[in-house]
Amino acid sequence: MKHSNTIPAERIGQDLIGTGDLVYPEAISTYAAQSDSLFYFIFWSSLILMIGLIAASVYFMLRSKKGDKTGDYGKVVTHNTKIEIIWTVIPTLLVLVVFYWGFKDYIAMRIPRGDVIEIKAKGQKWQWGFDYGWGQVYPHVLTVPVNTPIKLVMTSTDVLHSFYIPNLRVKRDVIPNRYTTIWFEADKEGSYQIFCTEYCGLEHWKMLARMDVISETDFIKWTKEEEAKTAGQNPVEHGRSLYKANCASCHSIDGSAMACPTWKGLYGSNREFTNAASTVADENYLKESIYYPGKKIVKGYQNVGMPAYLHLSQDEVDHIIEYIKTVK
Repeated sequence: MKHSNTIPAERIGQDLIGTGDLVYPEAISTYAAQSDSLFYFIFWSSLILMIGLIAASVYFMLRSKKGDKTGDYGKVVTHNTKIEIIWTVIPTLLVLVVFYWGFKDYIAMRIPRGDVIEIKAKGQKWQWGFDYGWGQVYPHVLTVPVNTPIKLVMTSTDVLHSFYIPNLRVKRDVIPNRYTTIWFEADKEGSYQIFCTEYCGLEHWKMLARMDVISETDFIKWTKEEEAKTAGQNPVEHGRSLYKANCASCHSIDGSAMACPTWKGLYGSNREFTNAASTVADENYLKESIYYPGKKIVKGYQNVGMPAYLHLSQDEVDHIIEYIKTVK
């Protein structure tokens, strides 16, 4: 098999070495700066403690060597309450500070603020593709508006991948037959590098993509132009047609009782089951219910099976889920 040693230009973003500092490239989001602050706090605290421990070790080593010559080893200390309190309290306080700081930043990185633009990201050997909701998947380039919350709903069509944008300090595993999510808000226009950081096969090294951060005006213009090119391919409309062809005989959309639970108000609701703990009906639950309907049986219903998924592609399943989201 012949392999190319060059990477297409559309996959190349900002030069990571030429920006930022010794450890990180330039930070282009609010919580990236917060993450960096925590990292450097841990780094400098650890360095100071390490230097202190080395200095103490050297001091006692020299003191012991001097005692070997003179026979005077000084006063023998078997217990010192004050020192024991110091070396217990100070590390404990540092750990508590790091925990609080890290947990606060973790929450900020996990929960989007404000209205978000949702984009689907799909990983496959060996490229990234991005779907903005009008039925067209764009390979290699993620286009987002500046100063706008973006939520990526990610899945893989083959093996485990990992989505990483160093400038945003965001990284998340991308798993087959499951959705994972990240959110971010880029505060600077430009082109930035996207990596896969999970070894996924022979050409893992070239599974790169580029994130273009543009103005909100340019993004609106671009989305209108691109959506116009793919008129009639809206995934919600496609999902509605798939529902009529495959699902309407068992699932209602108006709340009426049928053999299987209604889709009315399904997305985001709390589901109670006879054979599993309750959960919220998010993308992962919906996808699991299509592929493995018997794993969680809704109270009041029987496990009647769901043969339709056998002939549906992953894109078709995604479009059905997009339609379910709109059924209120």
